[in-house]
Amino acid sequence: MAVKIHGFIEGTQSEELMKLLLTLASNWGDGFDTSKLKVVHLSGAMTNVVYRITWPKNGSENEERAVLVRVYGEGSDIFFDREEEIRTFESISSHGHGPRLLGQFAEGRVEEFIHAKTLSAGDLRDPEISALIAAKMREFHNLNMPGSKNALLWPRMRKWVIEASSLCSPEQAKEFQLEILENEIDALEKELSQSDQNVAFCHNDLQYGNIMIEDETKTITLIDYEYASYNPVAYDLANHFCEMAANYHTDTPHVLDYNVYPDLEERRRFVQAYLSSTGNEPSDEEVVQLIDCIEKYTLANHLFWGLWGIISACVTKIDFDYMEYARQRFRQYWLRKPQLLKGKTGISQISEEINDLVLE
Repeated sequence: MAVKIHGFIEGTQSEELMKLLLTLASNWGDGFDTSKLKVVHLSGAMTNVVYRITWPKNGSENEERAVLVRVYGEGSDIFFDREEEIRTFESISSHGHGPRLLGQFAEGRVEEFIHAKTLSAGDLRDPEISALIAAKMREFHNLNMPGSKNALLWPRMRKWVIEASSLCSPEQAKEFQLEILENEIDALEKELSQSDQNVAFCHNDLQYGNIMIEDETKTITLIDYEYASYNPVAYDLANHFCEMAANYHTDTPHVLDYNVYPDLEERRRFVQAYLSSTGNEPSDEEVVQLIDCIEKYTLANHLFWGLWGIISACVTKIDFDYMEYARQRFRQYWLRKPQLLKGKTGISQISEEINDLVLE
């Protein structure tokens, strides 16, 4: 859908953005006729609003120059430090990952447009594509990024509990049990930190819309690093698995279907591909242990995005039912917690199930 609002993009100072685009076009040797600009809104983003902007390349009638314009969502600065995010973006780009930063303006930035296909929800279930994603995640986790190497997950959630409590109504605070959530986070951190933790640089938001593939070369590109930080690797993998329950391109994009959460065979295949992508074949025990750790970290993932949903419902105007999304995440947390943290150990259960798969 082409978008023309007051001549340009809603929510921006058109003059500043136009000046930036003119500078880029001039540097590339393009003529810049504003009447020939094409602005297309790209759906699926839930923190920012994203557009593809094109104009004729070098005056050609047949070739287009394309850039991506990201307009920051209202209230999104609550979730991360925007200056830190830009530094992360530039550092990741310097390592050869993702798009280049082309310029900034008051309400957003302009990025290199990646000429590749954004994945769909169904693509995540394709064994070939899934293996490519696993290998790219391992590569991403091996990046040596500047700044603190400590896991950000736990302090970030504690901060979000305070933000959520200050923004939502007393009724909502009671519904989500915010008064006990900090204790819940403390207990969960203690429980999950008992095992060896492989902390690395994580994307933390690998939903299908943040993964692109070049069809001819089968090259995977990870984009959108707002939430990227050092975290337990198992948490990043858990987040990716949880995102398989989502389809953000339906009439009800906020609705999650945990009936399509990846089964044990899918998780085993992904973990096997992840661990073997560097050339070393993992043992069965390594695969089982990581699967078990991932499952437990889904609990932290539900709390993380549940809190995100509560805060987003209070600060953003993007058309998405954030509060209902939060309810589903918290519902999963309370449902899965006794199954994952009590009774028969996950490792022994998963090991038995994997053996059953092998025998079959």
